[in-house]
Amino acid sequence: MAKKGTKRCPIFSIFMLLFLFFNLPMLHGEELELLLSFKASIKDQFGFLSDWNSSATFCNWHGIVCDNSSHVNSLELSGQNISGKLSASIFQLQYVKVVDLSNNQLFGEIPGDLFSCPSLQFLNLSNNNLTGPLPRISISHLETLDLSNNMLSGSIPDNIGLLSSLQFLDLGGNVLVGKIPKSISNITTLQILTLASNQLVGEIPHEIGQMKSLKWIYLGYNNLSGEIPTEIGDLTSLNHLDIVYNNLSGHIPFSLGKLSNLQYLFLYENKLTGPIPRSLFNLKKLASLDLSINSLFGEIPELIIQLQNLEVLHLFSNNFTGKIPAALTSLPRLQMLQLWSNQLSGEIPRDLGRLNNLTVLDLSTNYLAGKIPESLCNSGQLYKLILFSNSLEGEIPRSLSSCKSLKRVRLQNNRLSGELSSGFTTLPLVNFLDISSNYLSGRIDKQKWDMASLEMLNLGKNNFFGELPGSFGSDKLQSLDLSGNQFSGNIPKSFGGLSELVQLELRENKLSGHIPEELSSCKKLVRLDLSHNQLSGLIPISLAQLPVLGLLDLSENQFSGEIPESFGRLESLVEVNISHNHLHGILPSTGAFLAINASAVAGNNNLCGGDITSGLPHCKSRKSPIWWYVLTCFLVALVMLAIAAFLVVFIRSRRDELELKKVENEYGIWEMQFFDSKVSKSLTMEDIFSSAKDENVIMRGNKKGVSVSYRAKSFMNNMQFVVKEMKDGNTVLPTSFWSVVAELGKLKHPNIIRLMGICWSEKRGFLVFEYVDGKVLSEVLRNLSWERRRKIAIGIAKALSFLHGYCSPSVVVGDLSPEGVLVDGKDEPRLSLSLPAGLACMDTKSISSAYVAPETRETKEMTEQSDIYGFGLILIELLTGKSPADTEFGMQENNIVEWARYCYSDCHLDVWIDSMIRGHATNNQNEIVETMNLALHCTATDPTARPCATQVLKTLESAMKPSSCVSTLKFSSSN
Repeated sequence: MAKKGTKRCPIFSIFMLLFLFFNLPMLHGEELELLLSFKASIKDQFGFLSDWNSSATFCNWHGIVCDNSSHVNSLELSGQNISGKLSASIFQLQYVKVVDLSNNQLFGEIPGDLFSCPSLQFLNLSNNNLTGPLPRISISHLETLDLSNNMLSGSIPDNIGLLSSLQFLDLGGNVLVGKIPKSISNITTLQILTLASNQLVGEIPHEIGQMKSLKWIYLGYNNLSGEIPTEIGDLTSLNHLDIVYNNLSGHIPFSLGKLSNLQYLFLYENKLTGPIPRSLFNLKKLASLDLSINSLFGEIPELIIQLQNLEVLHLFSNNFTGKIPAALTSLPRLQMLQLWSNQLSGEIPRDLGRLNNLTVLDLSTNYLAGKIPESLCNSGQLYKLILFSNSLEGEIPRSLSSCKSLKRVRLQNNRLSGELSSGFTTLPLVNFLDISSNYLSGRIDKQKWDMASLEMLNLGKNNFFGELPGSFGSDKLQSLDLSGNQFSGNIPKSFGGLSELVQLELRENKLSGHIPEELSSCKKLVRLDLSHNQLSGLIPISLAQLPVLGLLDLSENQFSGEIPESFGRLESLVEVNISHNHLHGILPSTGAFLAINASAVAGNNNLCGGDITSGLPHCKSRKSPIWWYVLTCFLVALVMLAIAAFLVVFIRSRRDELELKKVENEYGIWEMQFFDSKVSKSLTMEDIFSSAKDENVIMRGNKKGVSVSYRAKSFMNNMQFVVKEMKDGNTVLPTSFWSVVAELGKLKHPNIIRLMGICWSEKRGFLVFEYVDGKVLSEVLRNLSWERRRKIAIGIAKALSFLHGYCSPSVVVGDLSPEGVLVDGKDEPRLSLSLPAGLACMDTKSISSAYVAPETRETKEMTEQSDIYGFGLILIELLTGKSPADTEFGMQENNIVEWARYCYSDCHLDVWIDSMIRGHATNNQNEIVETMNLALHCTATDPTARPCATQVLKTLESAMKPSSCVSTLKFSSSN
């Protein structure tokens, strides 16, 4: 049989050659047509595909690699800034093995016949804007499948196990729901499995133990529950196990100790309990162990000495007790040790750092006592030293004075004593130094301060004395807190040269003299607290020139003279305290003084004011000569008589136009009120009712009951309006609702759509808004450059700052989402305030659920902080193009915020920057990173940790300046 087959082989080969000879031109023609079809379906902004034309063979085209038969073997166009809908044509290429279209801006659904492509082995469509479900799976020869960081939805197909040749599978960073199919265990060849940052639920399948080839499991940032399967311990090839940010419970399986090849074990942010299994200390290759933010307890055993390759140990935010094991000092590769927020006691091991390679040490918020070891910086690499909120005592080790690598030092809330050594105040890289709330003493003005990188310095609540240093050696200082000491002498004039200063706290000292005029040069100053000192003289008028000053506390001093009237015109000033001084004269009746608390002005015997809340006596007018009084009265009387008739007519007509009035027509009895006289003359009830037709619908809300917006036009002068019909199901909206809505009619801001009028009856009600020629933010987002997105972000922040800071009482938007933001032709965003937030929150379903802050879902209460949360989500969408509203991220604990942290904290920062600024100038890098940093602070889980609207606006505006510095995106610790 072998000989017979050998004789027929040449004949067969000749037949095949003849077949190819006659059919190759036809096959090549089909490939050419498919490639040109793909090019026609996309936008190639920078002309990377300019050579894709029939003048050259496609094997020489950019991104095309052909095989020996001149068929398309590879299509590699990663990061080419191409956009448009993903075409199915490339998956019809008969011989293509590799398709890489990652890191572009493709959208639309993945073609349904993708997995039937006969030759495809490598497919990477990651980092695009693809939507829809995963395609139906049929038999495939795929070995690599990467669809990560898109907006794919639906569940993982139950028959995913048919991809039996797969070695690499990454579906992370999407919006996939449902459970992990058990059939996935059929892919026994799989080495890399990544399903992180989705909305997957249920248990991790126990069948996962059958996938013996697995080297990497990443299931983090989902909503998985149940216990960690013990069968994972059978995956002896496993190198990396990461199932963070889920709801996994129970104990850590003892079987994990069998994973002899494991180097990385990440189980943080779950609900795991019990002690650390002793078997884990058999993992001799383990380089990184992170069990933080769980409910683990017990002691950290000395057995940890067996992990000689350990570089990172994170056990923070658990309930560990006992001492820090001395065995840690014998781990030569240990770089990062974070044990903060536990119940550890005893001393810090004396030799910690002596044999280690420490770069980060955080032992804060425990019950540690004793001295800080001298050996912590023996490696010469320690840059983060966090030991606050313990009971440490003794002096700050002299060895730290020569630790030139230090960048962040937090030793506050301990019992440290002694003086600062000379070298400690000349550390060149320290940008954050907090040693407040200790028993430190001595003169700091005699020290040489040369800390060129310093941005935050807090020496508060110690026993330092003497005069204040004229300089700290840094022009980057943003926060300076020297309060609660015994400093004396004058405030140095040189402080006026701190151009980046945002916060200056000098309260509770013995400072004297005048406030230096030079402080008015600190144009970024937001908080100035000089209270409880012995300062005297006049309050400098120049301080009113500080453009963003929000808090001014001058209480408990010896200031005299009058309060400069210009302080009442300082719009940014929100909180002011001038109590217990020697001030006299009239309290300004504007700005922050308008409704100042009585305690903030008490103790000034000669101060007067007209507002009841201040508790001050009314100001008495100065006596003038009788003849002057008579003359003045006569002149005033003449003027009043001259204009009286005009005023009466004008006020009466205006009141008639703007006051609440009743109108009866064929539709019933209506209450009406307009807030603009021009509108009251132009718009009639007939205009409103004639607009309420289906052909005029602009938007149908997702509110409970009815909420429909119509485009309306005045028959009188063709002026356009938007009319919104309001109705709470079958319930009549109460009069109280309309009285609160009427308050919105008083708001005037360029970034807020004006409410022009309201009218309502027993069954229906209408809001009348100005017409803005623009589109909803969510509709235009994809086509906006970074510069335009930046302008929109600042505009929304200005509106929030106005509503929260300058309205009295403050106004909460409540429903802050891209659907409530119109963008006009000049890229100016306009917020729509269609409901008072206090009424809207009666049912949180009335809000775009994806944009509801976590605390609002529980309390049903909307606050300024919940507005900031919604704004943070809008920032994330402006930066990434991914929408929580579309994907319903917000309904899950694992929401788009965690997705953003996953993508921009865990991933390499440079990769993220490339994807964000693709197609734009590279000098936008700093402001983009700063904006994402702000977005993640705005969406902090703790509402009190979110910035206020004024801070948000200031941060955004300063981030857009060329001098803005880049913050490091680290969110795993609050320290």
